[in-house]
Amino acid sequence: MPRPLRPLRLLLLCALLALAPGRALAQAAEAGESDWVEYRDAYRQMIWFEKYSKPKQFLLSHYRVRPRDKGASLDGLRLTLNSRAGSLNLALDALGRAVFPFSKAAYDDNAALTLNRKAGQFHFAAWVSIATRADGVYEAADLRLACEQLLAYLRYVGDGGVGGKSCVGVQFSYARHDGEAEVRLRRADHGQSALPAREGPAFPGDVVNNLRLFVYRFAAAPEAGQLVTRNTPLAIAALLE
Repeated sequence: MPRPLRPLRLLLLCALLALAPGRALAQAAEAGESDWVEYRDAYRQMIWFEKYSKPKQFLLSHYRVRPRDKGASLDGLRLTLNSRAGSLNLALDALGRAVFPFSKAAYDDNAALTLNRKAGQFHFAAWVSIATRADGVYEAADLRLACEQLLAYLRYVGDGGVGGKSCVGVQFSYARHDGEAEVRLRRADHGQSALPAREGPAFPGDVVNNLRLFVYRFAAAPEAGQLVTRNTPLAIAALLE
């Protein structure tokens, strides 16, 4: 018959058992067998932007869920923060981005960010993009500065994909079937020209590549102009080449 565990050993065993489910679930999520990710992991990614002290007034930070392949649709996808205090639904936009809730209680509790699908079908990451404007009018000089701010931030966080690249433009993304989407370049002499539309992904690396895009390249347009949009774009991405 085994000897009874001493109190200290019993406490250690209980602690290990308490941690084991979380580790097992994390491994399952990586293998595509679970529907959750650790809040602490997301928090550690998102806090970089919060602590970033250089100019960022033209940037937006989100927590993003994006498909790994075209078969994993965002339609009906729900992201929920589950902690001891309760559940909080995190609304996802059309590109899978959510406003991240910073919570010490959720961090201490190591709450779970859960999906209503298998987490292995999606990528989870902090995501920074250029802020949209409600009035739809963007100064060309501000867009240049926004692109530079984004590039500086990516270098700050050590993004290896931006080494040696520079800002060459920005890209406005709309839903594929948004027939009213339009982006026009308004020059200093008040002349206007519409940017041509094409299809592609909202951001480099996205597997969903059938969005309606309008690309503004800095070298092809005057710095003193404005970009005027008819509808608010889903996102504005920096073009880095």
